[in-house]
Amino acid sequence: MKIVTALKRATLVVGLAVTWLACAPGPAFAQAAAPGQAKAVSGLGYGFFGIGAATCCGESTGTFHFGGGGEAVLRDAFGIGAEIGYIAPWEESSDGVGAMSINGTFHFFPNQPSRKARPFLTGGYTLGFDEGVTENLFNVGGGVDYWMTPKVGLRIELRDHVWSEGGDTMQFWGVRFGVTIR
Repeated sequence: MKIVTALKRATLVVGLAVTWLACAPGPAFAQAAAPGQAKAVSGLGYGFFGIGAATCCGESTGTFHFGGGGEAVLRDAFGIGAEIGYIAPWEESSDGVGAMSINGTFHFFPNQPSRKARPFLTGGYTLGFDEGVTENLFNVGGGVDYWMTPKVGLRIELRDHVWSEGGDTMQFWGVRFGVTIR
């Protein structure tokens, strides 16, 4: 029953984020870009698979992480997005946790939309959830999108989801590889 509550909460947060992404940025930045300049509002979506570790109290265990998300990008530089994924240890993949994040992002080289390699920094809130338990985490990361065509790119990034309670800190960190579309 508690997992249903956690999934309802995650669905509500994703729904609110999608509604905001769809409604708020457009009117605020609704003007056409001149040729060669950054678009007022654009978007991208991505899917990923990552390998890493869960580290706490001097010990680590190998993990994998997969998922996907989307982002509204304002002036080709500042983004806000949401993603959902699953993080689990290699040995017991059924012992994983869901991870839903809402992040801010900064994409470098905003006035160069035709640039192939676009580095970015990201960070925000993560809701971790499993059978009846939810936890609040934060995440930080960075990486690069390499655009093979104007619409399709490859993504590589480092991401660290951090949970802290009672003096103990657990980190779910990893290298993620994926595909990005815009």
